[in-house]
Amino acid sequence: MFIYSLKASTIKFFGVVCVAMAALITLIVFVPVYDGGAADVMAGSNINYSKVKDNAARREFLAQFGWEVGDEELEAIDITIPEDFDKIMNEYNEIQKRQGLDLAKYRGKRVSRYTYEIKNYEGYEGKVYANLIIYKNRVIGGDICTADVNGFITGFERN
Repeated sequence: MFIYSLKASTIKFFGVVCVAMAALITLIVFVPVYDGGAADVMAGSNINYSKVKDNAARREFLAQFGWEVGDEELEAIDITIPEDFDKIMNEYNEIQKRQGLDLAKYRGKRVSRYTYEIKNYEGYEGKVYANLIIYKNRVIGGDICTADVNGFITGFERN
């Protein structure tokens, strides 16, 4: 049995460490940051999806789209985003994707849903509601809808 040992000189060792540090610093400086989701302010718009932590902030969020809602939410509940999306959940998530959001990133997470009645929806006689889905003070989904069987469901943008 032969045992070989190599002794790197101190200069070579520190040279390798310096090159490795330079490579790491270069990566940190030049590689873009990925936050795993949509930007706080969506590209091409002035809509802010973050810092939605209380009733006033939720009402202000909806006002960014031109919606006027009641002073208080009609419902505030905690829900869990399903791990597995069925057909209905996939269709609902398509609405979210069209508005730059994606609930698939939050599968299995416990989130809050707030429902408000919209006061200024034109062209529909029944009641219209706004639903906000919030995770850690950030709107991650939601819709504008009616509770009628022949009603509708859309994203936040006014048609």
